[in-house]
Amino acid sequence: MRTVPPYRAAPLAAGALLALLCSLAAGAVDSAGMVKTLKGQVNILRAGQTLPVRVGDPVLEGDQLNTGADSSVGITLRDDTLLAAGARSTLEIRHFSFNPTTHDGRLDSNVKRGTLAVISGKIAHAHPEAVQFSTNSLTLGVRGTEFIIDAGEQP
Repeated sequence: MRTVPPYRAAPLAAGALLALLCSLAAGAVDSAGMVKTLKGQVNILRAGQTLPVRVGDPVLEGDQLNTGADSSVGITLRDDTLLAAGARSTLEIRHFSFNPTTHDGRLDSNVKRGTLAVISGKIAHAHPEAVQFSTNSLTLGVRGTEFIIDAGEQP
């Protein structure tokens, strides 16, 4: 059996560790935020699959979150925007990008039904024009820090 000398094994191990860390960091960049609170039944529609939601789950660009009766979900986005969807709500994160150094980014979401409470984060504070919330009947640009959207009971 052939063994690798220690002076050759260390760079190989360091390279493997670096590759692993880079792949983990790349996966984290894809996340728009994270589920922080949960009550009742909440599902995510992601890439055509309906998945149950748990606290700590990532929220990705393109995800649609659906809350059941007597249910709610709280999400913290990477720019520290706080979103709280009430019972029988449907929220789609259409686009999210954020640079933590410059606070540049964009948030575009659609409240298809129900209610959503918002406390805006770093993107809205630095570039209010880059944050947009839509419903089936209106588009809202953000100029404040806290607001509530009631999209009604549309399907």
